[in-house]
Amino acid sequence: MAKLAELIECQYQRCDILINNAGIGLIGKPLNEMSPDEWDTLMGTNLRGPYLMIRALAPLMIAAKSGHIVNISSLAGHNPLPNGAAFSASKGGLNGLTYSVAEELREHNVRVSVVAPGSVNTGFGRSSKNSGKKVQPEDVARVVAMLVTQAPQSFVSEVLLLPTQKTLMIGTQKAPQ
Repeated sequence: MAKLAELIECQYQRCDILINNAGIGLIGKPLNEMSPDEWDTLMGTNLRGPYLMIRALAPLMIAAKSGHIVNISSLAGHNPLPNGAAFSASKGGLNGLTYSVAEELREHNVRVSVVAPGSVNTGFGRSSKNSGKKVQPEDVARVVAMLVTQAPQSFVSEVLLLPTQKTLMIGTQKAPQ
């Protein structure tokens, strides 16, 4: 990451926008069945990755007295996710990281936001059934574009992005009363 920051500084002398979007799920089994190696891989990607990118590129933003960091999280960071506790924990951690770094960098005029979409139609995680009822990747991109083009006197801290139509998850349907 340090070499990437050096390259960006040499070529562009600044970093205006950082989008942390890498993530893995490992969803589908209870936490007690997850190996420590799986836990470390998931946390390394979903939480350590954004930390390393922020650590490498925030100094360029601080020097420029401007910039915007956008972390892509998940609604799972706000809600329980059976058989996805580690994923949920990683995204909850990313939310907390975002809120704290936003306060740390605010005095340097660097904004930090988080986008927490529901199921996105990417093939990631659950099946692609009802893909038309999921949030589309373009929807997330539009939100990110809106965030990084806000007027300089304000910023949006968090966006929860849900599909317009609710999808019925197997196993959650209640019997008629």
